[in-house]
Amino acid sequence: MHTYLFVDGLDVVARSDSRMAGLDPSRLLRPGGPLCPTDTPCKVDVAAQEQPEPGPDRLTIRVRVRGETVIWSDLMYPGLDGKVIEEAHFRLEQYLGEIERAYAALKDQLVSRSDTAEVKPTQT
Repeated sequence: MHTYLFVDGLDVVARSDSRMAGLDPSRLLRPGGPLCPTDTPCKVDVAAQEQPEPGPDRLTIRVRVRGETVIWSDLMYPGLDGKVIEEAHFRLEQYLGEIERAYAALKDQLVSRSDTAEVKPTQT
């Protein structure tokens, strides 16, 4: 399972490096996880090399909060107009709400998968 990170409708991972796939969402989206912003900037691995085969390369962004704004920096992908996007800004409340929503959806998905994979032995 991979995390897809979209900014303004653009897949940041795919547009940054097509060899990459987003890391496991249970790692990235968990409460207090690496995408949760802090006053001190932190580097976050968000994707790993998958093509042509799994490898050591990583896609890393810097995440921080300044006031009521979350900032992702160290980006390098083409925007819709072809200009390079180096930084993205998000409203803090909306950003945290979206991470919470995505994590809740992930938990629901994992629960439904475990329900369908449940083994019930038959009585003899």
